[in-house]
Amino acid sequence: MSEKMTGAEAIVRSLVAHDVDTLFGIPGVQTYALFDALQRSADRIRTIHPRHEQATGYMAFGYARSTGRPGVFSVVPGPGVLNTAAAVCSAYGASAPLLCVTGQVPSNFIGSGMMHLHELPDQLATMRSIMKWAARIQHPSEAPTIVAEAFRQMRAGRPRPVGVEMAWDLLGSVAPVAPLPPAPILSPEIDPEDIARAASLLKDARHQMIMVGGGAQHAAAEVLDLADALQAPVVPFRSGRGIVPDDHPLGFTCASGFRRWAETDALIGIGSRLELQWFRWPHPPRNVPLVNIDIDPAQIPRLRPAAPIVADSRAAASALAEAVRRLGRARPSRHAEFEAVKARVAQDIRKIQPHEQYLRAMREVLPRDGFFVEEICQAGFTSYFGFPVYEPRTFVSCGPQGTLGFGYPTALGVKVANPTKPVLSISGDGGFMFGVQELATAVQHRINVVAVVFNNGAFGNVLRDQEQRFGGRVIGAELRNPDFMKLAESFGMAGYRATSPGALRTALERAFAADAPALIEVPVDRHTEVSPWEFLMPAPSPS
Repeated sequence: MSEKMTGAEAIVRSLVAHDVDTLFGIPGVQTYALFDALQRSADRIRTIHPRHEQATGYMAFGYARSTGRPGVFSVVPGPGVLNTAAAVCSAYGASAPLLCVTGQVPSNFIGSGMMHLHELPDQLATMRSIMKWAARIQHPSEAPTIVAEAFRQMRAGRPRPVGVEMAWDLLGSVAPVAPLPPAPILSPEIDPEDIARAASLLKDARHQMIMVGGGAQHAAAEVLDLADALQAPVVPFRSGRGIVPDDHPLGFTCASGFRRWAETDALIGIGSRLELQWFRWPHPPRNVPLVNIDIDPAQIPRLRPAAPIVADSRAAASALAEAVRRLGRARPSRHAEFEAVKARVAQDIRKIQPHEQYLRAMREVLPRDGFFVEEICQAGFTSYFGFPVYEPRTFVSCGPQGTLGFGYPTALGVKVANPTKPVLSISGDGGFMFGVQELATAVQHRINVVAVVFNNGAFGNVLRDQEQRFGGRVIGAELRNPDFMKLAESFGMAGYRATSPGALRTALERAFAADAPALIEVPVDRHTEVSPWEFLMPAPSPS
C-alpha cells in the first residue's frame, strides 16, 4: 500500500527493511534531506559521522568485513564520492558488501556540464567503474525497487560494493511510495558431476593443500570437515585467516604453507583468488591439478582449474567431503607431521625482530575472539603468519588493494559492529597519519578501539627498497612525526609509549581494562634484518 513520503524517507525505510542498523556518513547540502530522514529514524538506524569522507567508506568496510553483513555509507556527490574511492576499491578487491548512498546535482542540471556544485562529468559512470553495480533513483516511488536491487546485486554471487544516487531536489520531493521486501538471494546449484570429477582427481593425491580466502569465511565447519577427510592442511593468506584455527593441527599459516608447497600434488581453492600460488610462490616442477570452488564464474577461466565448481563454498565443501569419503578409505592422521612443520616455521619466524615479539605480546592480551586489524607496515606483513588467529573474520585485512591508511578507520567500523569485543588496530606511523583525524571520531562516538602505532619515522618498506635496490637513493620515505602522546591527549584519549614487548603487553592490558579509545606508540628501528616477505615468496632479484 502506497504512502506519501520524500525520496529520502523512502531510501531510509528501504535500508531499515534490509536490516541496516548503522550508516556511516557526513551530511552536505545535497544530502540534507537524507540525513534529516535518518535523524527521524534514529531509533531504528544509527548514524556515525567521521571526520573525513574516506573514513565513511573504510568504517563501512570494517563493519562488513567483521560481520559479513552490508556496510552502508553516505557522502555528498562529486568530491565526496571520489574521497571514498580508496575504500570502495579495497572493498571491491576484498569482495566486501558495501552500499554507497549519495546525492546528485539538481535533476535539471544532471548532464548539463554547467558545473553545478559538486558536479562530476558523469558520476554514475564513475561509480560503475569501481563498483559492481550503480543506479540513479529518478523518482521517490523508484527508491524501494532500486534499493532492493542494490542489495541483491551486492549480495548475489561474489559480494562487492554498489551505489545509488538521487538528485538533490528529488531527495526532498514528496510522492506516493509503495514499500518492497528484500529480494531473495539465490546461490547457484551444485552440479553433481563437478563434485564427482573433483573427488576423483583428489582420490590418489597424497599431499593435497586447501587454500581458503574470504569467500569461505562462512564455511569454517565445512572446510575443516573436508580437510579432515583429506588430511590436508588449510592455508589462508589474509582474508581466510581463522577459518581453521591456527592452533588446530590442520590450520596452517601462509608461511607454513609455503614450506610445503614444493611437495603439494593437488590444490583445492575455496573462495580464494589463489594469489600466493599464482603470483608469489614459485611453480613446482610438476603441474599441480587444481580443484577450484568459487561462487564467481568469472574466476574459472582466470585460473583454468582441472575441476571447477561454481557454487557457494559452504555447500560445495560439504558435498566434496562426502564424495571424497565415499570414494576412498579413511586416511591416517597426519596431525603429528603437520604440527612438526608448524613448530619449525614458528621457530624460524622468531628471526623477524622486534615485530614477532611485539605481535606475540598482542596475541597474549587480545582475547581469542577479539579483532585484529592489520595495516601496511612491517608488523602488518609479519602478522599474516606471525599473529595466531582462531576464529573467522577476526583478522581484518584490506586485501589485494593494500591501501595505506585503511587500518585505523576500518578498525573503528569493526568496533561499531562488535561493541562488546576488543578491537586492536596496528599501523605504521606513515599509514596512521592518513587517518589521524579519526581519533576525534573515536572519542566523540565512544568507539573504544586500541591503536598501536609502530613509529620508525619512515615509510619503512619504501625506505628498505630504496636503500637495498636503488643504491641508497632515498626520496619521499623519511617522515617527521608529531609527539604521539601529546597528540592522543589533545584528542582526549589515553596515550601510552611502549619501548619493549613487555611494556606493550602492560599498556594493552591497561587500555583494554579502561574500555576507552587509546593510542599506544611503539618506537622501532627503521631497519629490520629479516624481511617478512622472505617467508612468503622468493627474494626479488636486484634491479
